[in-house]
Amino acid sequence: MTKRALFPGSFDPITIGHVDIIKRALPLFDEIIIAIGVNAEKKYMFPLEDRKQFIEDAFKEFDAVTVKTYKGLTADFCKAENAQYILRGVRNTADFTYEQTIAQANAEVMDVESVFLVASPAVSHVSSSIVRDIARNDGDYSSLVPFNA
Repeated sequence: MTKRALFPGSFDPITIGHVDIIKRALPLFDEIIIAIGVNAEKKYMFPLEDRKQFIEDAFKEFDAVTVKTYKGLTADFCKAENAQYILRGVRNTADFTYEQTIAQANAEVMDVESVFLVASPAVSHVSSSIVRDIARNDGDYSSLVPFNA
């Protein structure tokens, strides 16, 4: 049986922290689907097409990584994609506490297990919200993303 994991997020934008988690997870799974969640009520800084392209460019050399978009519940998308696992990165205890509750609900209600990888110390300070804040203020965020900013 293929071990398939879904790595969900808005990726607005993808960061070097996301890339770190995905690359470190590759030996654990046969396939990782990077799943860009679409929420019509949320305002994104980067258009969906750009976010998808940033990710595809970052992982073009990795056959085990695919990029897809979805609407609705992540666990439902897991089922639709036959993914047995949700992959999540955690930077700190606040991230873990938030993710733990969701993981427990997904396991109980949808029978989807979550796998957490702790962020590498070198990138644990990086988040999409920090990148957006730097970008909004015309700062140089190029060292925090895997694409040419």
